[in-house]
Amino acid sequence: MLKPTDKIAIWMESSIDDDYGKMGISALRYLNNEIVCVIDSVFAGKKIADVSIIKKNIPVVESVEIAKQMGANVLLLGVLTSGGIRPKSWDAVIKEALNKGMSIINGLHDRVAPDFSKLLNQKGQWIWDTREPQFIPNIGSARSAKLNNKRVLMIGTDMAAGKMTVGLELYSYLKENDINVGFIATGQVGITVTGSGIPLDAYKIDHACGAVESAVLEQGNKDIIIVEGQGSILHPGSSATLPLMRGTCPTHMILCHIARNKSLRSIDKIKIPNLKKFIDLNEKLSSVIGTYPKAKVIGIALNTIMMNEKEANDIIKKIEEDTGLPSTDVIRYGGEKIFKELID
Repeated sequence: MLKPTDKIAIWMESSIDDDYGKMGISALRYLNNEIVCVIDSVFAGKKIADVSIIKKNIPVVESVEIAKQMGANVLLLGVLTSGGIRPKSWDAVIKEALNKGMSIINGLHDRVAPDFSKLLNQKGQWIWDTREPQFIPNIGSARSAKLNNKRVLMIGTDMAAGKMTVGLELYSYLKENDINVGFIATGQVGITVTGSGIPLDAYKIDHACGAVESAVLEQGNKDIIIVEGQGSILHPGSSATLPLMRGTCPTHMILCHIARNKSLRSIDKIKIPNLKKFIDLNEKLSSVIGTYPKAKVIGIALNTIMMNEKEANDIIKKIEEDTGLPSTDVIRYGGEKIFKELID
């Protein structure tokens, strides 16, 4: 649906510098299309490099009108909300963009198409609700376990711990090393930046394992398949880890963790356990006492945001000592320390 020639404006009103801007920040980092601007009245007049971790000279503008004048023909809704619910305040922005002939990319559970398709008025104009399942899969049956390749699943201590980012960085690293590699996006951000995948949390629970399995089997000819993780077995609001494990039948895993956090971001009373024990739990849960392939955690990918250089290096060193596994921040320092384990 998204063509390479489409020019993107990312709407990030009031969320450039908070966790809700994950969709937009990831698009800024990984989307191949030209991004002409970011829309946010709070930081209008600045460059995105001035107000975020993305070091690109993309202008921040005040309105959809200005974005359209700059040549944008697609509006990407770059803000995610709790529960994927679309606030009513967004409707005016969506309506304005459609009336100006722009297409819409939406990553929320609340779909845009049913309410706004009547406003499509230009040839080739579209609405892409990325969290809408495209097929009904067969029930999972552990067929991935029969593949003769490496299947790498990203797991986490929390939601939004960097699983998609680490997966995409690993994907780039392996491609640069001429490895026959595939990437399976399982969330709205990964689907948007790669153009394909399965919106795992939009599938009925009985279909989730089969959806993952189908995606893995489609790329069964790859030497290494990277599967974007979702949620965490620690989080009471997440049921995604188990179908990812069963559908992927992983051979390797990478643990993603926000280095400064001692508890879940949104539920302070739930403490993050000892990482070595947590890794052991995930490995045992994945293999079920040898019923499925043994999946080894090969490294710990840390997010050291809001830490200075010394703090970041100290926590990396400590976690390596505590777990006996290589650890790094793949954005800050590169991921080769962990990723080379798959080639070696």
